[in-house]
Amino acid sequence: MKKVTALLLALALCFAVLAGCSQSDPQDSGAPSSNPSQSNNPPTAPVTITIWHDGDEGIMQTIADQVNAQLAADQITVVFEKKTDMPNQLKLYGSDAINAPDMYFYAHDVLGSFVAMDILAPLSDVVDTGILADHLSMTVEAGQIGGTQYLLPVYFETLVFLYNKALWEGDIPDTTEALYDYMVAHTDTAAGTYAVVNQHTNAYNVSPFINGFGGYIIDETAKPGLNDPKTIEAATYNQKFGALQADGDYNTVTTLFNEGKAAAIIGGPWLVSGIEAAGIDYGIASLSDIKLPNGNGLAPFSGIQGAGVLKVALAEKKDALAKVLTAMASPEVGVDLANKSGCAPANNKSYDDPQVAAKEMITIIQKTASTAQPMPNIPEMGSMWGPVETMLTAINKNGADPAQAAVDAQAAAEQAIADMQ
Repeated sequence: MKKVTALLLALALCFAVLAGCSQSDPQDSGAPSSNPSQSNNPPTAPVTITIWHDGDEGIMQTIADQVNAQLAADQITVVFEKKTDMPNQLKLYGSDAINAPDMYFYAHDVLGSFVAMDILAPLSDVVDTGILADHLSMTVEAGQIGGTQYLLPVYFETLVFLYNKALWEGDIPDTTEALYDYMVAHTDTAAGTYAVVNQHTNAYNVSPFINGFGGYIIDETAKPGLNDPKTIEAATYNQKFGALQADGDYNTVTTLFNEGKAAAIIGGPWLVSGIEAAGIDYGIASLSDIKLPNGNGLAPFSGIQGAGVLKVALAEKKDALAKVLTAMASPEVGVDLANKSGCAPANNKSYDDPQVAAKEMITIIQKTASTAQPMPNIPEMGSMWGPVETMLTAINKNGADPAQAAVDAQAAAEQAIADMQ
């Protein structure tokens, strides 16, 4: 009897062991695992990419909405955080793995400072830079330091020729000489009425002449070019235009145009809201269509807005950052920015959209990109605004000899750069 009982117990244990092995190996039975960690395709964990900015929150929301829609399936969410004086905030926290953002969005002209601080990752460390193949070359160039791409260009601005259709007579001249003749015939400085006004003491607004003549304010090696013969030639030529323009500061020239005392103004899209509020029926022309005596079109500076990646974000979020950059570079982002916020996209394919192609300001800015040059993005450019304004004030308001004013300004610029170093 004891032997039978023992045999039954042994058989029971065998069945129990066999049953246990069957339950612990669902792959053998073809049953799916109920444990996500054992799945062949585990779900992706949600990732949030934080981007600091100091710009228009509506524009940032437009970008976020489009990028987040594209990346919803990847569970990647972009969140823009506005920081007052963002560049200085990034200088304080850019290398802090706990407090730094993952990315930033700002104008390209601060790029050199951030690269010098070694807080930015080259885009090639994050994503294939082939995503920029369809971007306007000028905007791509703006995001480079020493040939390395650090900034993804998203949209840009530049100067255009805005005119009051009720005041301007005939076509817009296609040469600067014809434009000057028109100004002579339609300007009465004593009466306070002008054909064309421009901020003729501001480096940005006189850049169409300086760049168009082949001069320069500062080169990529941080060498000022105020006493360069081409810069002096440009300043000398521009002097006669300045004599037929108003005082030259921003408030004066914009008020003159908005009050109907100037038929045209050289400015950017930032002027449009005031012009429309004044009830002016305005037209727009590209500065690149107005040729200098050397045959070159006027070549204004351009400001490019875009995104960079912080080095401290790469360790844990590199794949997500690559997808964000790819989405942000898409023509769809540019289309939304143009249609919802009036921005000129950096991606050339965005202009294929019929609604975008119908927007005169945006298409004129795109056209002007053919001659426009990005503002220098090296840190030393910050030291140049003062000396250039002093030079242009001396020439255009005080009648100074351009060559001597350029020599004096060059010395001041060189000293300012030496002081900052």
